[in-house]
Parts: sequence; C-alpha cells; structure tokens
Amino acid sequence: MEIIRKNFKDSLSTVYSAIEEADFLAIDGEFSGISDGPSVSALTNGLDTPEERYAKLKKHSMDFLLFQFGLCTFRYDQSESKYLTKSFNFYIFPKPFSRNSPDIKFICQSSSIDFLASQGFDFNKVFRNGIPYLNQEEEAQLREQYEERRNQANGAGTPSFISPSSKGPVNVPDEHKDFINRVIAKVDSLLSNTEKTVDLEPCTGFQRKLIYQTLNWNRVDEEERRRREHEKQEREQEELNDAVGFSRVIHAISKSGKLVVGHNMLLDVMHTIHQFYCPLPEDLNDFKEVTMCVFPRLLDTKLMASTHPFKVHNLRRTPSNLPELVRPYFSDGFQSYNTATEQLHEAGYDAYITGLCFISMANYLGSFLTPPRSHISAKSKLIEPFHNKDHVLYVTFPKEWKTSDLYQLFSAFGNPCTCTSCFLWHAQN
Repeated sequence: MEIIRKNFKDSLSTVYSAIEEADFLAIDGEFSGISDGPSVSALTNGLDTPEERYAKLKKHSMDFLLFQFGLCTFRYDQSESKYLTKSFNFYIFPKPFSRNSPDIKFICQSSSIDFLASQGFDFNKVFRNGIPYLNQEEEAQLREQYEERRNQANGAGTPSFISPSSKGPVNVPDEHKDFINRVIAKVDSLLSNTEKTVDLEPCTGFQRKLIYQTLNWNRVDEEERRRREHEKQEREQEELNDAVGFSRVIHAISKSGKLVVGHNMLLDVMHTIHQFYCPLPEDLNDFKEVTMCVFPRLLDTKLMASTHPFKVHNLRRTPSNLPELVRPYFSDGFQSYNTATEQLHEAGYDAYITGLCFISMANYLGSFLTPPRSHISAKSKLIEPFHNKDHVLYVTFPKEWKTSDLYQLFSAFGNPCTCTSCFLWHAQN
C-alpha cells in the first residue's frame, strides 16, 4: 500500500491494525545520501571500534533525510500454514506545519539520488506529497504553544497578548472598566431599540481588543460557549496529529513491542530515532539505551546469516541449502510482490525480502529439533539468541599485519563480519 500525505490519515487505522495483529515486522529505509565526506568503505571500516563506527555515522550520515520508509507486517495463518503479509510504502517529507514549525535543512548526495532515479524512484511523491513528522521535542513544543493559547483564551494570559477573537472572559484592568461598561451600555441600548448604529468613544487598539473580547463573551450563552471551545480543541488536536504525522507510525511500532527485523539495519535505526524521536546521543552506550527503549526487540538478518548455524551453509552463494520457503500471501488491497521481478530499493519491497529471509532462517532452525518442525514462530525461544546481538571482540595486533592476517586468525571461529550492523569482529560463544 502506497501512503502519501493525501491518504495518510485515512490509512492510519489500517496501519495500526496490521502492526497490532502481526507476529513480526520488517522495515527498510531509503535515504537522500549515505556519507557527506568519507567514502562508504572508509565510513564502515571493519577495523573501527564500535565507538568509532557510531561516531562516524552520526557525524557524516545524519544530515541526510530518510524519505521513504518501508514496513511489512507478517502474521502466521495456522489454517493455511502460511504468513499473511501487508506491505506499506510511506513517502516522508518535513513539510513545515506553520510559520513557527521547524524548517528542516537536509543534504543530498548526487550518487544516491542518481541511483534511486535509475531505479524509478518518484521524487514528486516525496517533495510534493510526503508525510510530515515531528520528533518528541518538537511535538512537546507545539503542545505547549496550544496550551498557552488556550490559557490566554480562558483569561489566564496577559491581556495585552490576548487575541481579539478569544472566547474566554477577559480581565479588564481597573483603569478601563468605566470605558468598557459605557460601551456595553450603548450596545445593550442598541439591541433593545430600533436604531441600527451606535457611536462609540475614540479608543486605543488595546481598548478595541477589550471591546471585542468582552462583547463576544457576554453575548454567547454558556452552552454555546462550551460547544465552540470543544470544537476548537478538537481542531487543535487534529492539527497536532497532522503535524506529528508519520512519527505516529513509529510510535505504534515502538509501543507494540513486536520483533522488528531489518537487513544491515544500523543506519535505518539511527535515522528513525534521529528523525522521529530525538537527536542521537554522543555516547554509544547512551544510543544503545535509547534504541532499547524505542525498539526493545531488534534482529538483523545480515548479522544472523553470518552466525552459526547459517554461516556453514554459505547463504550468500547457495540459498538453496535452506529449506524451501512457503511463500506468504498478501492481504486483499495490498500490493503483491513477485520475487522473480525484483523491485529493489523500493523500501516496501526490501522490507518484504528481509522478512522472507528471516522466515527462511527461522524455519531452518526447526530442522535441529526432535522431531523437526517446519515452522518456527518469531516468538520462539530459538530466535532469542539473535535479538539485539552485539558480540564484539576488539583486538590489538602488530602494525605490520594486514586485514588478511586478521581473517586468518579468526577463520577457525567463522568468517569475521565487518558490516555496518556488526560494528566489528563477531565471534561465536
């Protein structure tokens, strides 16, 4: 399902329902660039410490924009012995909500834009129809603005800053009470007589504001006043929800506590937290704590495939070693993907493929059980060792050594993984 700003509000209940009923979720993101300085190989140097890798990505990657977010939900249908899949493609853009809204600045990398364009990416859906968003701090500031305006409307603010259209009873300063009372008397006289005009005394802008607010409050009965205030609060809440926008989807994913699966997903997680929750902390350990709060259960299929028992099957070259995958089927009204005709670098499709990889590897674990089982649930304890995996060895070595020497040193324990998700060398327990 393709979701842009126009149909986001109407589609939100469908997204919430899909997340709630899912056994696990797969995600993927597309960005306006990867690195604002170092080459990608330098940015993901396998010899970096975890702290160095995190610092590099935070410094050189976070000024780019995550502008397409793919979400694929998977629910196992016992009656069909298959997964039921719902895929979503969200186009995202930080459209300013008002003059007081954050005016986000981001950068683009020409090679990334050119590559996405060559894959048929529709940038109009991002820049013209992208779904807005706010992080938690921006949302809190907007709520404070609404609350301050509401307090002023109810007479709690300073009179000189109260809007003429406010609906609350105004606190008239003592020096202006006689003037306001004379105005009220003239208006009452006008309403009780057949005259169509009334001449008021010359007044200042502030006195005119007091007239508008006082007459507006006095001429509306209490029931009508409550109705108007209720309608106003509903409009403000709707405006606030519209401004928070896509962040509401990320909040729903986080609140669900479901297993979130990605492939080489460190950048996806960093961008998601940075754009939709809060600025990234400086320290790696603080980042891990924030990540655990937002996504308590993460699993990276690239890391999973590089660990025992999958590494012995050399999955990258011979995926047929895995048991035959029972293909999921798509819910009515949702886009159906055909793996025979690849749609790589569409975030929804990439999330779907990531989900298939996870299902295949999870089911493979069932072959080690007695008796063997063809289906392993995403909630199975067999999957838990791969959650939030962070087994890292940091080694020192003679300066004349080369990378090949390190590979040879660790070859008895499996090939070391130097991908973005792993940070450094991963060893088996």
